[in-house]
Amino acid sequence: MSRRCQITGKGVLTGNNVSHANNKTRRRYLPNLQETSLLSDALGASVRVRVTTRALRTIEHNGGLDAFLATTPNRDLPEEAQALKRRVARAAANRAAATA
Repeated sequence: MSRRCQITGKGVLTGNNVSHANNKTRRRYLPNLQETSLLSDALGASVRVRVTTRALRTIEHNGGLDAFLATTPNRDLPEEAQALKRRVARAAANRAAATA
C-alpha cells in the first residue's frame, strides 16, 4: 500500500536532517494518512479510503464527499478519486432518473 492520499494525491516528500554542525542526511516527510470511512449520499453507503487529515478537513469544508468530488476538477484528482467520482455521478444520475 503506497503512502499516497487517495483523494488529493499528496505523497511522500524528501529533504535533509540538518545537525547543529550543519551535517546533512536525507530524510522522508510522510503524509499523515488515516484509513477512514466516508459516507456517500449518492451511493447510499460508506466508502473506505486512505486520506490525509488535511483532505478530511477539505471534504468536510466542502459539505461531504459527494460535494467535494462534484466541485473538484478531474485534473486535480488522482485516478482513484476520478473513478470514485464517476461512481458517485452514475449513482446520482440513476437515483435522479428513478425519482423522475
